Amino acid sequence: MAALVPRTPQIRSFSTLPKTRKFSRVASFSIMASATTKKTRKFSRVASFSVMASAATKKVLVPIANGTEPIEAIAPIDILRRAGAEVTVASIENQLQIEVMYGIKMVADALISDCTNTEFDLIALPGGLPGAANLGNCKILESIVKKQAENGKFYAAICAAPAVALGSWGLLKGLKATCYPSFMEELSSHAIAIESRVQKDAKVVTSRGPGTSIEFAVALVEELYGKEKANEVSVPLVMRPNHSEEFVFAELNSVNWTVTSKPLILVPIANGSEEMEATIIIDVLRRANAQVVVASLEDTLEIVASRKVKLVADVLLDEAAKQSYDLIVLPGGLGGAEAFAKSAKLIDMLKKQRESSKPYGAMCASPALVLEHHGLLKGKKATAFPALCNKLSDPSEAENRVVVDGNLVTSRGPGTTMEFALAIADKFIGRKETLELAKALVF
Repeated sequence: MAALVPRTPQIRSFSTLPKTRKFSRVASFSIMASATTKKTRKFSRVASFSVMASAATKKVLVPIANGTEPIEAIAPIDILRRAGAEVTVASIENQLQIEVMYGIKMVADALISDCTNTEFDLIALPGGLPGAANLGNCKILESIVKKQAENGKFYAAICAAPAVALGSWGLLKGLKATCYPSFMEELSSHAIAIESRVQKDAKVVTSRGPGTSIEFAVALVEELYGKEKANEVSVPLVMRPNHSEEFVFAELNSVNWTVTSKPLILVPIANGSEEMEATIIIDVLRRANAQVVVASLEDTLEIVASRKVKLVADVLLDEAAKQSYDLIVLPGGLGGAEAFAKSAKLIDMLKKQRESSKPYGAMCASPALVLEHHGLLKGKKATAFPALCNKLSDPSEAENRVVVDGNLVTSRGPGTTMEFALAIADKFIGRKETLELAKALVF
């Protein structure tokens, strides 16, 4: 066991991409809420209708396929819905339920054949393999996106999709574009290939991989709604201020998270869980070769997350509770955190985890509303979603994006989730392997 560090946190840093600047700590953000008063003015029916009609015009299509990269699909869906867009998640398969990469299951809103007569303001293609190739081979989708281009409307793609879908369809000719690093050579035969985390040219937006998905999604919001809306949406995401040579987490009272085989990790989900946080945790930890069990707190395996993304768990919590875990980790989302806090079974599992000196963690709303509420932060340093840090009994380290205190790990919001998951990976598999994982994510 490493020596105890009672006060000063150790900052663990990881080199990722070259030619970037050093990471700096992010100040707290607060939720942007609208003030209400007792006296309200009357609005005309015409004005109200005009506002509603304007919002309804922003329609977005996100197609998904077997083998789609889930982070790259869910981040744009989540963030565009936060901005007020009407996002249709369309399956190109014969059924609505899709198994995307790393065993994650999503349920689409519609089949792609249902979308042929709808006009969209934006079509955004996620990547992943074989997902991007499946999208590229879908003739219905190809026809829809080509019509989008002909009409001078926005279209976008990330990871492998710029090369294997948009490029192969001839929709990037003469345009600057980027993609996943290993597809840059292929992209260069279809477009002016640029090494950029997000690249905009004319009506096309492209990006690189899971680690750039949130930036990609915010860029799409800016294209549809303008910079002011993009800034408004990005604040509560707790995004990284810059992508540097190093990302960091604060560690106090360092202990080894040793396991004899690959770690067994429980990720509970419920209606109202934050879909980006849940998906990134599951995706990254399965990439790190952990055995991740996704357990639903609802009566069914399918849950509806905070931005209406439908996810399908592996088991119900009652079944998951029959075994013990090397780590139990809670995603955030207000509704999900409230459901966790009310689950006697889950709280009992967490208390036994702590009593056994086994790792447990939470992020966003869950440290404050679940762990603090049930005494699971006693004697521990933690962080949480900025607007909820005042509920922590000891917020002295709360401005750190990720805090590891002994067997406890906490983090802040959607934009810190990848750092959160990578910090967990580091504790289980070590720094060298985690660096390789971060590089593969283009983080």
